[in-house]
Amino acid sequence: MPSLKDSIAHLESDLKSVPSRVNVYHDLPFAIMRYDATDEWTLRREIRLLATRLEAIGKQVHFISLSDLLWASLEQVQAKDADEGLDAIIALEHDRGYTEAQQQLTTYLSSKVWIPLWDLLAERLAPINPDTSIVFLTRAAAMAPGIFHMSMLLDKMHGKTAVTTILFYPGSIEGTTGLRFMDLKDRDALGNYRVKIYG
Repeated sequence: MPSLKDSIAHLESDLKSVPSRVNVYHDLPFAIMRYDATDEWTLRREIRLLATRLEAIGKQVHFISLSDLLWASLEQVQAKDADEGLDAIIALEHDRGYTEAQQQLTTYLSSKVWIPLWDLLAERLAPINPDTSIVFLTRAAAMAPGIFHMSMLLDKMHGKTAVTTILFYPGSIEGTTGLRFMDLKDRDALGNYRVKIYG
């Protein structure tokens, strides 16, 4: 398995090539940079350095945090219905336990009744120029252990943006495409991402 620095070097080379070599499909311009969850702090430092190198050749690098999107979703849910949102999740966990609270969070993030995570992400990506920009989608660990599946997010983003977006994915890999989120042993290694995987 390549080291984190080797994987980032491969990603960087593909991002700098003309045309870019990271996208498999033009209507799903995503790639996954997989890393060991224990390397989170190292990864954050390395991708800041990568962003600096890409900006030096004229690219604009935008960071979008999935953690921020999670909190934004909860705020919008509560703005829509004062009886829902963060306070409701806290009360639900207190009364019925973490599993039910997590299921409610998943509902907030995946139901058209509220504002699905993919719509929030598409909204953030909309003003970004796809010709000059790259997005680093970070802090995926906020969705652990089972709040929201990254495979579902990528599936729902099909056709919603033209911006090259790199999802930084904490987890393990089995074979060439089987990813296990956060290396959680009770999770199956999924392999239906349809995007290029680095690491």
